[in-house]
Amino acid sequence: MTQLKDSFKRHSVAFVSLFVAFSSLAYNTWRNERTESNRNIRTAGVEMLPQLGELDRIVFFSHYDMDDVRGSPRSGWAYVLTIRDLGRLTPSPAIESAETVVQVWHSNWSGLGKDDASAGAISDSIDRAREDVLKVLASLD
Repeated sequence: MTQLKDSFKRHSVAFVSLFVAFSSLAYNTWRNERTESNRNIRTAGVEMLPQLGELDRIVFFSHYDMDDVRGSPRSGWAYVLTIRDLGRLTPSPAIESAETVVQVWHSNWSGLGKDDASAGAISDSIDRAREDVLKVLASLD
């Protein structure tokens, strides 16, 4: 037993150095993974904001200006699907808001230009999604 104590005393600096090396490696690996995750979320969120803006623009042109060329509700599907895909890369609450935009658009796009409730529901879901994306982006470390 005393031999073990003596051996430990003699090699204590090596044991401490080994512990520090492993803990540093573990922390560095964790930090790199976290940074990459935040970068992916940030990119998806920043890309989602212009898509939401373009979808809102289509609602304005289609419903309020009755401009079927710049506000074709069918062209809104491209933005909606992109919002859904980008939303899947973000955490809660943005992922749920992106899915809500898809569901609300699916239920209401054909009422654009005819029904104020349809335009209001779509605009409200877009506004909520924007707020949630900004919350997610602000929460990143």
